Amino acid sequence: MTTATRNQVLSMYMRVFRIARGWQSTIPQDTESERQYIVQEAQTLFRQNQQLSDPESIKNCIDECVARIEIGLHYQNPYPRPIYLPIMGLATQKGRKLKAQQRMRKQAKPVYLQSHDEDS
Repeated sequence: MTTATRNQVLSMYMRVFRIARGWQSTIPQDTESERQYIVQEAQTLFRQNQQLSDPESIKNCIDECVARIEIGLHYQNPYPRPIYLPIMGLATQKGRKLKAQQRMRKQAKPVYLQSHDEDS
């Protein structure tokens, strides 16, 4: 990882914690739980991606972080927005296997949910 990339990642990490510290929920009772969620989610995802060395995958993670920050601030909701696509919602042609469905679902996944698996 280059020094510039490292500085950018650390800057994003600190930005997330600053946002969490000043977070105000639309429902005042939920403010503390949402702050804890923001901190926990940041720690989990940054630690999960700590060992990345490929510049392209690091850039994708940075893009995901920026997207989640902007979406969270815009909608005043720290939780990731759901994908409104049923599990078998993409039509397939006759004779096609489940692989095509899975590939299309993976391609339809938005950038801000790349770190989340299908089960969560």
